[in-house]
Amino acid sequence: MSQNNETEKFDNPLDTAVSAASRFAIEIAAWVAGPWAAAELAGTWIATIPTLIVLIALPGAFSTIGDKRQVVVAVPGRVRLLIELVLIAVAVSAAFLVWTPIGGVIVAVLAVLMLVTGLPRAKWLLSNRPPDWPLPSNSTQGK
Repeated sequence: MSQNNETEKFDNPLDTAVSAASRFAIEIAAWVAGPWAAAELAGTWIATIPTLIVLIALPGAFSTIGDKRQVVVAVPGRVRLLIELVLIAVAVSAAFLVWTPIGGVIVAVLAVLMLVTGLPRAKWLLSNRPPDWPLPSNSTQGK
């Protein structure tokens, strides 16, 4: 592969491997426990379908420029942070509702890990400042 064809490397310097991994683990917990809890509360498995669609679509579609390589719908950092806090709330509450107490505690510990390791990124998202690091060339950069 020639130098001209290489994709540009994109790194958010505020997003560490641990913070990204713990955020992904919370998303997975929300995607599994959330629909399960919705089915239990509604009394029908059909409740799992819209719940799962919403829980996957929110973080997948709405991103902040400078935070992710691919931005489908650009939103302010505060909106992205709110989406992630909703996922934490769903993951922890649903885990305690449908799993054993140990499962709920594990998800709660993951949530704390996500919040602690992601604090620099969360502060940046909350500030709504534009990124001061290089963006990928295919980014809309606020357009």
